[in-house]
Amino acid sequence: MGIFFKDYVSAGSGIAKNAPKKKGAALFFDILGRKFWKLLALNFIYMLFFTPLLFILISVAVFKNSYDAFRIAFIILLLVFAVFIGPATAGMTKVIKAFVIEKHTFIWRDFWGAFKENFKNAAIIGFVDCVIFASAFSSLQVYPAMAIQTGSKIMYVPMVIAFSLFIVILIMNYYIFPMMIATTLSLKNLLKNSFALAFVALKQNFLIFIISLLILALMGVLLFFVFPVFMLLLPFFPAAFLRFISCFICYPVIQKYVINPYYTSIGEINPELVDETPDEDERIFEDMGGKEKPIEKRSKGKGKRIS
Repeated sequence: MGIFFKDYVSAGSGIAKNAPKKKGAALFFDILGRKFWKLLALNFIYMLFFTPLLFILISVAVFKNSYDAFRIAFIILLLVFAVFIGPATAGMTKVIKAFVIEKHTFIWRDFWGAFKENFKNAAIIGFVDCVIFASAFSSLQVYPAMAIQTGSKIMYVPMVIAFSLFIVILIMNYYIFPMMIATTLSLKNLLKNSFALAFVALKQNFLIFIISLLILALMGVLLFFVFPVFMLLLPFFPAAFLRFISCFICYPVIQKYVINPYYTSIGEINPELVDETPDEDERIFEDMGGKEKPIEKRSKGKGKRIS
């Protein structure tokens, strides 16, 4: 009942500085709880880059009597989306990575900083992602129809190849953007490392894929079979939450196989793993978390009246 009836009078002993750190699911939900509203805000910023797709739907009504005008508007808006969605994903990943490793971040500043800093590589990756997604979607429509028309099941082979390529590219995206904003690797090495990690970390990748599929399926059920008003959730959910899930699970893999070996090779420690808490000699005030005496709640009663 603490959600509705908060006790602002009594207080506990605080949290000890050397208390055991949370791991796994406990750490995931702890960060999610603390960053919940910031994830909503980040999702809103990210979804602004989907407005070209919204304008495509609007142009259907605006240019319904002019096919040529609609085609031009469709191509321009689709290109704008394909070019900018990658840098926007890099910006979102930069902020979420800071959440995952529990470092301070300014959402607006760090989002646009990563957007501009990684624009070229991220735009290329985003454009390729859009092409692969369109190809996979088309393969599910075209090849089954051709198989029925020709009576040959061999037409299902290119469909399986196209969709398999889409799955591999999707899993590579779990790693490409976190590595892009955390390292100075070239585009070639980003692709090479992400392709390798797509197969090295099969357990983590399968877990992300299943969780993401369940969340998207739930959203689909809510939107199309329960109540379309859930469409209003899209500006705030689930893009940032799906990226948070993939980053939380995959970033330790990136640290283990990419970042940590680099710092080990130059005889340094990965700064992301360094505790930024001041040393004992540098500390001015002592952290009394876990040592303070709990403040007892005062009993309610009538105070004395001064006349």
